[in-house]
Amino acid sequence: MPKTPSPSSISGSITASATARICAPSAIFSSPIRSASHAHSGLGDDLGRLMIMESTSDQLTSKSTGDDAGFSAAISALSSAFGDPSRRSIYLHLRANPHSTVTDISDKFDLHPNVVRHHLDRLVSGGYIEVEAPLRSQSAGRPAKRYVCAPNELSLELGVRKDDLLVALLERSLSLLGPEEAEAMATSVGEEYGRELASRMGPIDGTRSIKAAMVSVAEAMTAHGFAAHAELSSKSSSVVVDHCPFGEVAAHHPVLCAVDRGMVSGLLDGLGASDRGTEVQLMSRARGDDTCRATA
Repeated sequence: MPKTPSPSSISGSITASATARICAPSAIFSSPIRSASHAHSGLGDDLGRLMIMESTSDQLTSKSTGDDAGFSAAISALSSAFGDPSRRSIYLHLRANPHSTVTDISDKFDLHPNVVRHHLDRLVSGGYIEVEAPLRSQSAGRPAKRYVCAPNELSLELGVRKDDLLVALLERSLSLLGPEEAEAMATSVGEEYGRELASRMGPIDGTRSIKAAMVSVAEAMTAHGFAAHAELSSKSSSVVVDHCPFGEVAAHHPVLCAVDRGMVSGLLDGLGASDRGTEVQLMSRARGDDTCRATA
């Protein structure tokens, strides 16, 4: 029986491949961060726009002109993280000043700490920055979190890597396992990967509500190629996936959709929003539904 693949191997085979790269921070933002004395006139107004190289550039080569969904997913991830000028300023500040705290950033840009926390949470959910384990403090009270930029290079993903061999291996493994065992494997891998993503978001301060956590879940999934968004109501909380990184493989093997359910469940568990065993209902286009949706 085929060995259950690790979350990292699954991630590597389905994540959109970098065929274009935004290299240095200076290529993303065109001017330096302004200090608090200039913040009142509009933080980051002159930071410039996110620069996406034209497809004719040597640094931008699209391998698949027909993969509009993959391109949209990549743009969605970047715009979600860096569409706000204040958030771009904070990201650049952390690149130049690692280990900063909420208070440091609040003082730097004259922003309310709750506003700073919101922007930091968005960047953490997207995997662009990380939370350091708080150092023990001699004073009373909880030590302040410190933030650093993630070690991975900021990149723009255009197109999906077409690794035919890995796809063939995955499809053969699924056919050998049978539908029930394959779905159980997909759910398990999704849960493990979801908890791994949640662990990168830093320590949890108390228990989050399902609704609050679902927003973070959608942002984390968007950053990993799913182009997801949260839909919240008084009766339910859902994550709707607009782009599936599995592509046509999921259409041939709908059991892969269980990865979505597992990821949502694992993220909710890792974010402290649920006890283990919280049921997540799944709808998927590959199974004949109108949309891909995970509801808790």
